[in-house]
Amino acid sequence: MPDNKTIDNFKDAVADIPNGASIMIGGFGGAGGQPTRLMLALRDLGVNDLTIIGNVAGISATTHYGWREGPDDPKPVDQGMFFASNQASKIICSFPVPGTTNPLSEIEKAWRDGKAEVEIVPQGTLIEQIRAAGAGIPAFYTPTGVGTSVAEGKEIREFQGRTYLLEQALPGDYAFIRAQKADTHGNLQYVGTSRAFGPAMATAAKITIAEVDEIVEPGGIDAERVGTLGAYVDRIVQRKAGDPYP
Repeated sequence: MPDNKTIDNFKDAVADIPNGASIMIGGFGGAGGQPTRLMLALRDLGVNDLTIIGNVAGISATTHYGWREGPDDPKPVDQGMFFASNQASKIICSFPVPGTTNPLSEIEKAWRDGKAEVEIVPQGTLIEQIRAAGAGIPAFYTPTGVGTSVAEGKEIREFQGRTYLLEQALPGDYAFIRAQKADTHGNLQYVGTSRAFGPAMATAAKITIAEVDEIVEPGGIDAERVGTLGAYVDRIVQRKAGDPYP
């Protein structure tokens, strides 16, 4: 394992991702906690048949994805761009579409046209599936979803008079996560919504790539503020002024 996990640019950080990979994308409900530059670099890589895993997918119903031309003209970046470009064949998430249906999101368009599969998972179940994968737990029982379509095809058991269904752990090939600060060993400090799914995803993926605002030397992060240990992080890339992505 290298002592210095810094990668010079976002293009190089994602360059080895193959067709058919599963990509965990951190964040909670808005672009501020999401690794948007890694996402754009993956789009530009041009790989196909991706499975996207994350909490919220359809942040915006806009059909424009890409550059931010100025503070008065924000162009949101969300997972829908992988469906607009026909690069994603499946998404596993809790909220696949935005609050408006006019216009339809790219994810809903792809689903309606039969081009992509959408698997909706209750939010608590989703994060536990990811956490379980990181902890080496293959499956767990939960009461969430019992008696609904979520339970279809799943094992159901009763414990102490209550009904539960069996959910399987959810690992990923790659995890894209956002953090405020990293040291060169990969220890991460989070702020805001980036800590919602990022720490669990970092443990559940084969390769974890962190998009950060600042990179410091070891010891530059207060040990009490470390949200993910460097042992779980493989690559770190710093956001810089003048980068080709917003």
